[in-house]
Amino acid sequence: MLFVETSIPDVKILEPQVFGDERGFFMETFRQESFNQNCGVRVFVQDNHSKSSQGILRGLHYQTENTQGKLVRVTQGEVFDVAVDMREHSPTFGHWVGVFLSAANKKQFWVPEGFAHGFYVTSESAEFVYKCTDVYNPNAEVSLRWDDPTLAIDWPLVDEKEPSLSAKDAGGLFFNQAPKF
Repeated sequence: MLFVETSIPDVKILEPQVFGDERGFFMETFRQESFNQNCGVRVFVQDNHSKSSQGILRGLHYQTENTQGKLVRVTQGEVFDVAVDMREHSPTFGHWVGVFLSAANKKQFWVPEGFAHGFYVTSESAEFVYKCTDVYNPNAEVSLRWDDPTLAIDWPLVDEKEPSLSAKDAGGLFFNQAPKF
């Protein structure tokens, strides 16, 4: 596994070594010891799997309690995945990193605790799987606006159409109003 640095040092892109032939492929998707050495010691307690159609944007989410680090990947289709630094004392506070994750490129994205996270589906549909370092706590969840002008995230919107959002995400907080770490 190759651990690739991003413009935010704590956020990493993981690129697996893929072995394939005419029968298919094999790859290792997670090894605790390598992850701990490159991303910090974490224990994952929950795995999640979602499916979404093209144009759906989920996020930007984080929890103020039971803060979650997330190791995310796509098993079908493609998404544009984003992490936003919500840590007030970080030199990258308010910065974001985005990466295309797909079944074809097999990349993973490490989004540590203290970050808002979201993704936008660019393919016809996408299946998204992720490991979390803490459990889901809906009472502590915050939704940050996907189109916040302070963040100015460059979402690759299909045909420049507004994304499809849940009611929670449509009513998300602006960055300057949102709780920080």
